[in-house]
Amino acid sequence: MRALRLSLLPASIALGLIAEWAALRRGPLQAAASGAEIRLVVVDFVVGLLLVGCGLVAWTRRPESVTGLLLTVAGIAWFLGTFAGSGGIGYADFGALFLTLHRGPLVHALLSYPSGRLERSAERAAVVFAYVVSAIADLGETPVATIALGAVVLVVGAQRFVLAVGPQRRARAAAAVGSAAFAAVLLFSGLARLGGSSASLDRGVLWVYQIVVAGIAIGLTLDLVLGGWVRATVTGLVFDLGEPVERGPLRDRLASALGDRSLVLGYWLADRGVYVDDRGRELELPEQGGDRRATIVRDGGEPVAALVHSADVLADRRLVESVAAAARIAVVNARLQAEGRRQVDELEASRSRLVEVGDSERRRLEHELQDGAERRLAEVEALLDEATRGANGGFAAVLAKTQAKLDRTRSELREFARGIHPRVLGAGGLPAALEELAERAAVPVELYMNDARYPAPVEAAVYFVCSEALANVGKHADALGATVEVSKRDDTLVIVVSDDGRGGARVEEGSGLRGLADRVEALGGRLTVTSRRGAGTRLVAELPVP
Repeated sequence: MRALRLSLLPASIALGLIAEWAALRRGPLQAAASGAEIRLVVVDFVVGLLLVGCGLVAWTRRPESVTGLLLTVAGIAWFLGTFAGSGGIGYADFGALFLTLHRGPLVHALLSYPSGRLERSAERAAVVFAYVVSAIADLGETPVATIALGAVVLVVGAQRFVLAVGPQRRARAAAAVGSAAFAAVLLFSGLARLGGSSASLDRGVLWVYQIVVAGIAIGLTLDLVLGGWVRATVTGLVFDLGEPVERGPLRDRLASALGDRSLVLGYWLADRGVYVDDRGRELELPEQGGDRRATIVRDGGEPVAALVHSADVLADRRLVESVAAAARIAVVNARLQAEGRRQVDELEASRSRLVEVGDSERRRLEHELQDGAERRLAEVEALLDEATRGANGGFAAVLAKTQAKLDRTRSELREFARGIHPRVLGAGGLPAALEELAERAAVPVELYMNDARYPAPVEAAVYFVCSEALANVGKHADALGATVEVSKRDDTLVIVVSDDGRGGARVEEGSGLRGLADRVEALGGRLTVTSRRGAGTRLVAELPVP
């Protein structure tokens, strides 16, 4: 194939020189070619040479696209049609057969750029129409056929650009401009001839036509070889993938950047040897040759993900490589973030389990104190009562003191047990526990809450938040009163404990408040304290509840 491409250039130059020589040849009774005609012949040769040369460059540099081949064929057809301008009857009759033939492959190149594939039925129909009209010279030269071809190229060229998104649209921009310019010249030429154009107008239109064809050859080749649209696509993709995760899942950002809403992102599971989508469902990769393609994203030679997309989205090999490199970074980053989130979730779950285990252990200790030590102290009290009934004198006084110490010990034991875990919380629920807490507080407490029940860890957290907050009010606030409010807002239980004391409390300075903050955060909530000096303290705990 390389040898063929190398031989086509000198062969085309030779064909062009012969064709231009024939175009300048005049019969015995004809006037010699004028200066204007000579200039047109020179430009004609340059245009044909540009078509062939640019086509060969594009064909060599981008063999996966047939655009270069189509431009080369258009250039050869251009030189063949040049024979029609000859004054020699044989040359003119030969050239007349190919006069408009170059339009077929040129339209084909414009409507299939950059991949060279015709994707929609409208594009295929337009190219077939162009080949038919161009191959039949007597038809292609008519003004009506010229206008019809121009209209078809304009409509289909604009349609394929408008319908494209993402990198497709950027890739088709050069072809869209070329299609519009080529269609405009054809439409003007056909309409001018229908209106009875002059020789000077025809010559001017021919000049413009040659310039447009040369511009198409140069523009498509430069865009295809240099790949500015590829760089623009990859730059946009890297920018989109670098946006925060809040902008949407990785699959959605890839789909948006590549302009393929049907794109599916599969993650490689090495232990199972399969790809799965973001919902964990196994992903089956499409077979080669269909409308869907699979681009494998690798990291260090090992697969990490697969992009399943429309076949025409990543048709360019450079775009495939660049997108795979950008996606690899994003996928690896997403996997690291997912692993980090998993570890955070495990840590939070572990903290929550520790809180539950701690509460369970508190309940066990409370029951042991109540059912063990408390029961034995009650038995001792019964013995003292019995002994007191038969005692007198000094012994009775000793027994009375012992009874008083026993009462204080039982009271302290009950307070201790209540601090570990209040029995009333399990028996009567949170409202009863908070009412008891308010009654034992050092300052008057106004309590506002409903009778709803919540999960045990949540109720325990609410109780201890209120207990610690009211204890701090009694010890440090110099307050006249306090307020406790417990309410549910959507899926959040909000606990507010406020007082009218001196303020100045801080979570960082109190181990009790710090412990409460840890307990609340372990359940997925948060605790905030607002305490300006002289303005009282307001403690707010928010806990998620189902």
